[in-house]
Amino acid sequence: MIKELKYLFFLIIIFFFIFFTARYYFSDENIKKSYRSLSSIDEKINNIEKDLILLENDTENIIEYIEFKNNKKKNKYSFWELLYNDK
Repeated sequence: MIKELKYLFFLIIIFFFIFFTARYYFSDENIKKSYRSLSSIDEKINNIEKDLILLENDTENIIEYIEFKNNKKKNKYSFWELLYNDK
């Protein structure tokens, strides 16, 4: 009997927790607060975005292209050959 009452008590507590959580989450007050906080975050982002410093691009012509035609002798290695030949 006590075991059934304990389970009933747990179910009632879980039900009330879900009920009050959903009631608060879907309330008009909470929806207004969340909308206000989202709009204030957008305003803060726009204000910070105006103060950002744009850096000049200094990465043009830094890549040097090397022609491989000069080095005609290439050693072709296989993974297993490197393991067997202990040079």
